[in-house]
Amino acid sequence: MKLIKVAGGELNQIPLDWDHNKQNILDSIEDAKKQQVSMLCLPELCITGYGCEDAFYSTGVHQMALEVLHELLPATKGIVVSVGLPLVYQNRVFNAAALLVDGEIAGFVAKRYLAGNGIHYEPRWFTPWTEGAVGEVSFEYYDLPEKFQKKVYPIGELFFEVDGVRIGFEICEDAWVANRPGRNLYAYGVDVILNPSASHFAFGKLEVRKRFVMEGSRAYGTVYVYANLLGNEAGRAIYDGGVVIASVGQLRAISERLTFHDYKVTSAVVDVDLGRLEKFQSSSFEHITKESGHHICIKDYKFPEAKLEAYERDEASWEFSETLQEEEFARAEVLGLFDYMRKSYSKGFVVSLSGGADSSAIVSLIWLMVQMGIKQLGMDGFKKKLFYFKEIQEASTEAEIVNALLTTAYQPTENSGDVTWNAAKSLAEAVNAKFYRLDVNNVFKEYIRIVEESIERPLTWEQDDLALQNIQARVRAPSVWMLANINGALLLSTSNRSEAAVGYATMDGDTSGGLSPIAGIDKAFLRQWLVWLEKEGVDRNLTIPALKFVNDQQPTAELRPQDSKQTDEGDLMPYDLLDEIEGAAIRDKKMPVECYSIMRYKFPQYSSEQLKGWITKFFRLWSRNQWKRERYAPSFHLDDKNLDPKTWCRFPILSGGFNRELRMLEELKD
Repeated sequence: MKLIKVAGGELNQIPLDWDHNKQNILDSIEDAKKQQVSMLCLPELCITGYGCEDAFYSTGVHQMALEVLHELLPATKGIVVSVGLPLVYQNRVFNAAALLVDGEIAGFVAKRYLAGNGIHYEPRWFTPWTEGAVGEVSFEYYDLPEKFQKKVYPIGELFFEVDGVRIGFEICEDAWVANRPGRNLYAYGVDVILNPSASHFAFGKLEVRKRFVMEGSRAYGTVYVYANLLGNEAGRAIYDGGVVIASVGQLRAISERLTFHDYKVTSAVVDVDLGRLEKFQSSSFEHITKESGHHICIKDYKFPEAKLEAYERDEASWEFSETLQEEEFARAEVLGLFDYMRKSYSKGFVVSLSGGADSSAIVSLIWLMVQMGIKQLGMDGFKKKLFYFKEIQEASTEAEIVNALLTTAYQPTENSGDVTWNAAKSLAEAVNAKFYRLDVNNVFKEYIRIVEESIERPLTWEQDDLALQNIQARVRAPSVWMLANINGALLLSTSNRSEAAVGYATMDGDTSGGLSPIAGIDKAFLRQWLVWLEKEGVDRNLTIPALKFVNDQQPTAELRPQDSKQTDEGDLMPYDLLDEIEGAAIRDKKMPVECYSIMRYKFPQYSSEQLKGWITKFFRLWSRNQWKRERYAPSFHLDDKNLDPKTWCRFPILSGGFNRELRMLEELKD
């Protein structure tokens, strides 16, 4: 048996924070050595951070990445480690992984398939490596130590042989395509495939990753080590970590995802000979004989033999239990909020707490952030990550920490009611948030007076409905911005994705804020999630019973007089229908007539005229409100229905508004 201990490390990095990123890498290497790991795979672009955007063009960034790479070498004595960085070769920038062996650089493998869809924009910065190409790179033109400058290193479609073990790479997207590099690595007889990744969180994505790791290890007869970034790295994307290690189709280790740690190393003992046996027995194995230029052999390093008892331990205990979508949402959001707060050095959050579903969901998530963060890190560890926040250092309980970092305000006008007041007050008390009642009615009335005097006529609901609604939402923004400024805190926008789709939000009102944490999730799911958190909760014990006062309501903006009995669905359409239309029209790019056919099948309870009217309303509102979506504060990416125009869903601000397509819908005969 050829037993070695391999590991993947998940790292919570920050773009261009060289010292922070370097320390996480060093700490993970030290942890791996303590676990007696022989081979450690670290995430894609972990030296620079993945989300550097156009800074990847900077020669200064390339220089600094190489400096950090050089500084890491001493720590790799006695271990094999892969680290990711941008690398210049022939005046092009490549997304590369460096294999470091016993304190030396063995070579670089560059990514062949660049992620250029959805939130990823790699082809803007990087050049894809040509299949089969190899070359040499040197660093004499950088201001680096002389020894580092004078060496020439191999780069390209390489595999490495260390102590007789052949090691190859698939870098993130490489494994998600049909013609994945693993096919060539199989032909080279590779024993271990390392996959350094920066794969963002999305609902259900873990199952896809597990499939390509396990199937890759089975099909190619290898050990497969997948390592991913962790946390809210650059603002919008949340990385869920999740090391996966498989051997010849069998899962050997999988780590818990979405944790609050700076780094985490997950290891497994594997038998390299099992993969070789698969290759011996495979009649389809086609060996490539032209290995010159591809094969880097390192003869003067020996892997320590791993222990047999570690290899034979109970694999079932390694499996991290799957989570419901509701819990996935909670874990992703709380990690995103925590990292955004601490990496921006914000002293907590401010939320305009209306007593409705959206703001209540955000307040609940912040409470969960504290509970889950302290459970994972301990009180001291949680406070250490917020070292800059004096009030947190002085707190001694979870309730005191929530009170220190969460400020809420209920901001009524004459159109607000007791139901929302009681819901907001009850929730704030239940989570121990600071809670203020900031009555903005006088400000609302004063704006009306000023404008009425100027235009020389009274404003009425019959003639000025939209203006009167919007000014109420807007007068709430200055006071909560003021609280945020007083506290040095982050104001959170409370608008959701369903509202963003149809523009049912007030610019400079409920869209005000530096971060919009729920703009990537639809209203129907939020309402379902709040009921779940009230009654079931995370780990079956983190619940907020006070959410009953929120969940018993029909969502309403409370911007018209109370006798109008205003509701969101009355203004728009049923939320479940809205979300289905949005998915068909925006995600799936269906035209109005096609959407109608789908909705007739899914919602037979509504008449033909109702569905046509709602679909027409959706397309009209979608088209005229792109400018609002362009102005939303940064939001978290959670699934493939995101509407963020900066990262996922581009649409022209000015367009024909589907006029011809909607005429076709109107003229359609059932």
